[in-house]
Amino acid sequence: MTAEPELVLDARAELGEGPIWDDARERLLFVDIMRGHVHEFDPSTGEDRVIEVGQPVGAIAPTVRGDWVIAAKDGFHRLDPASGRTSLIAEVEADRDDTRMNDGYVDSQGRLWAGTMGLDDGADRGALYRLDPDGRVHRMLAPVGISNGIDWSPDDRTLYYVDTPTGRIDAYDYDPDRGVIGRRRPFVTIPSEVGYPDGLIVDAAGYVWLCLWKGGEVRRFDSDGRLDRVVAMPVTLTTKCAFGGPDLDDLYVTSAWIDLDEHERAQQPNAGGLYRIRTGLRGRPARRFGG
Repeated sequence: MTAEPELVLDARAELGEGPIWDDARERLLFVDIMRGHVHEFDPSTGEDRVIEVGQPVGAIAPTVRGDWVIAAKDGFHRLDPASGRTSLIAEVEADRDDTRMNDGYVDSQGRLWAGTMGLDDGADRGALYRLDPDGRVHRMLAPVGISNGIDWSPDDRTLYYVDTPTGRIDAYDYDPDRGVIGRRRPFVTIPSEVGYPDGLIVDAAGYVWLCLWKGGEVRRFDSDGRLDRVVAMPVTLTTKCAFGGPDLDDLYVTSAWIDLDEHERAQQPNAGGLYRIRTGLRGRPARRFGG
């Protein structure tokens, strides 16, 4: 049984994205992309700390060193939680002013995968990159329209990936040792009239949770791509979900208001908020960069 979504933080994020549970700090991390904000939310107190990165930031993940890694406008950086200072790991498309980094996630070998997208909705300007723990960057997939949700099956043999303009979640054969993708096939197709596929997460049972941009829903699919359940959200622009909490059974969902008109914003005063859903189901611990 899945409870109704609960607003736990009225973050007013313009473009909230990339939630991830830092189990060492017992905090939920997420970003407000275009503002360049990293949020560190404490569910036990309701306190929300905001770090200003100084450039758009599309994804964040904890590391084995205890700091964080971010996918920012000009590439990958380390972020010190104590000071808020960043240090560049590697540049990615730093010479381009028409793209930015978007969603990302860490694989079982501690590599961060994150992709880019065009700033003006230009078709196929993006790519998917892999940052290795040694700091080397590999271009894994191109061209891409809007690189978005990415995660792996529990057996680590399938990579699920969203390029939003395709209207699909695609599945790839995956070699975890070499970090390479193989055969591609459609996993789930989302009709445009119900929304656009955005961020995703795979739970402990191997089910895929997908947020629908302009759809106001979170959908759960089994490993064969069959729809298992739908959670209606009180906001239209849902972006990504993450399991958190001590037992990893709280599903957190980020949202946005960036594409809402004045009338829609009036109808959705909590757009850009952070929501929690008591699913009764469990997620997996977030993997750490570098491990």
